[in-house]
Amino acid sequence: MSANPLKPAEPPKNRPIVLAACLVAIFMTAVEATIVATAMPSIIADLGGFELFGWVFAVYVLAQAITIPLYGRLADLHGRKPVFYFGAALFLGGSALCGVAHGMIALIVYRTIQGLGAGAVQSIALTVVGDLYSPVERVKIQGYLASVWGMSAVIGPLLGAFIVDHLGWPVVFWVNLPIGLVAIVMLTLFHRELVRPRRHAIDWIGAVLLAISIGTLMLVMLQGDQLGRWIPALLGAAAISTAALVVQQRRAPEPILPMVLWRNRVVVVGNLGSLITGALMMGVSAFLPPYTQGVRGEDTLTAGILLALMMVGWPIATILGARLTMRTSYRASALVGVGFLLLGASCLLILDPTSSLAWAGAGSFLLGAGLGFCTNTFMVSTQGAVDLGSRGVATSSILFTRLVGQAAGMAVFGGILNRGIAARLPEGGDPIQHLIEPALRQALSPTVLGHLTTAISASLHDVFLAGAIMAALTLPVVLAMPARLRPGHTDPRPVEGSRTDGPAGEPAE
Repeated sequence: MSANPLKPAEPPKNRPIVLAACLVAIFMTAVEATIVATAMPSIIADLGGFELFGWVFAVYVLAQAITIPLYGRLADLHGRKPVFYFGAALFLGGSALCGVAHGMIALIVYRTIQGLGAGAVQSIALTVVGDLYSPVERVKIQGYLASVWGMSAVIGPLLGAFIVDHLGWPVVFWVNLPIGLVAIVMLTLFHRELVRPRRHAIDWIGAVLLAISIGTLMLVMLQGDQLGRWIPALLGAAAISTAALVVQQRRAPEPILPMVLWRNRVVVVGNLGSLITGALMMGVSAFLPPYTQGVRGEDTLTAGILLALMMVGWPIATILGARLTMRTSYRASALVGVGFLLLGASCLLILDPTSSLAWAGAGSFLLGAGLGFCTNTFMVSTQGAVDLGSRGVATSSILFTRLVGQAAGMAVFGGILNRGIAARLPEGGDPIQHLIEPALRQALSPTVLGHLTTAISASLHDVFLAGAIMAALTLPVVLAMPARLRPGHTDPRPVEGSRTDGPAGEPAE
C-alpha cells in the first residue's frame, strides 16, 4: 500500500461534532433516495414517459458509480474536505434543477448532475468516519449510522407522501438544500485534517474508460429492446473498454481502482457482496411502489409506508449485526443477513392483485433486515482490511460496486418489466400511468382495469423472481469470507494481499 497521504488531526472534543456532520450528509442522501422512490409514481403521472422510468434511477446511481472511485482517490491525495465541498455543490445544484424539470428527459439530465455530486457526499462522509474511529469503534458507530437510515426510513417516505399530496413533487428535491448546507457548515467549522504534500497523478484515462464500460452496458440493459442491431456494437465497446480499463489500472501510477486491492480476499468479498445487494435493493425500492399504486390502487402514503418498512428493518439489523459481529465474525453476521434476504424475496414472490399488503410489508421489512446485516458488514470489513492511505479508495470501491449493482439491477429489472408489459399488453400506451393517476384509473372499465392490473402484476412477478435469484447468489459470496475474521482479532488464515503485522480489521500503518 502507498504511504499515508493524510492523517486526521481531529481534537478529541471535535470527533462527535464531525461525526454528526457526516451523519447529516448521509441523512441527506438517504432521505433523497426514499423520498424520490415514493414520489416517482406521481412524477410519472405528471410528466409521463414511463418508458424512461428506469433512467431516472439508473443515471443517478450510474453517475455516482463512475465518480466514486475518482472521488476516493482525490480524497486520499488532496484531503476529504475539498472533495466533499465540490460534490455537495453539485448535488445541491442538481437537486434544485430537478425540482424545475418540465419533462422526463430534463429530469434525467438533472438527476445525472445530482448523482455526480452524490458520489462525493456519501463516500467522503463514510471515509471521514473511517478515519476518526478504530475498527472496534467503527462497528459500534454503525449503530449511529443505522439510526440515520432509520430516521430517513420513517421520515423520508412519509414526508415524501405529504409533500406530493400538499406541496407538489418538486419540493421532494428541494428539501435537500437546507440539509446539505448544515453539513457543509459543520465540516467547515470543526473538521481538521493534515494533508502531506505529494505529487499527484489522477487516473483520468481510467475514469473515462470506466464511464464508457459501465455506460454502454447500462444502455443495452435498459433500452435493449429498442436498440436492435446496435446491441452487438455496444457490447463490443463495453468489452473493449473494460479490457482497456484493466490494462490502464495495472500501469497507472495512482489508479482509481488499484489492482492490489483485488488481491485481498476481504475486499473482493465485500465488493462482490455489495454488487449483489445493491441490485437487490433496487428491486424493492423502485418496483414496490408501482405494485402498491399501480396494481393495488393504493395511495402515495401507503406506498411510502411499505417502502419505509424496508428502511426500518435495515437499521435494526445493522445494530444487531454489529453486536453479533463483535461476538462472532463478519461471516456469521452476513450469513444471518442472507437468511433474511431469502425470506423477504420469498414474500414478494407470492404477490398478485389479490394479495394482502401484509405480504408486501413483510417482504420489504425482511429484505431491509437482510441488507442491514450484509451491507455494513461488507463496509466495515473492507475498511479494516487496508491502511489509512488507501481507506478512501477502499471505501469508495464498496460504494462503487454497490451503485453499479443498483444501476445494473435497475437496468435488468426495468428491462424485465418493460419486456413483460410489452408481451402482455402489445397494444402499447402507458398502462402504469393510467393505473397510478386516480382520474384515469376511475375512467377504466372493470374489464380493462382487471386486464391491466393482471398484466402488470405478472410482469412485476418476473422482477421479484429475478430478485430472489440475486438473494440466493449472496450465499456463496458470503461463504468465501474468512470464517473467524472480526474487528480487532487476527485471522488465523492470512488473507492474500493484506498486511499481517497488525490485527485483522486494522493493518499496521
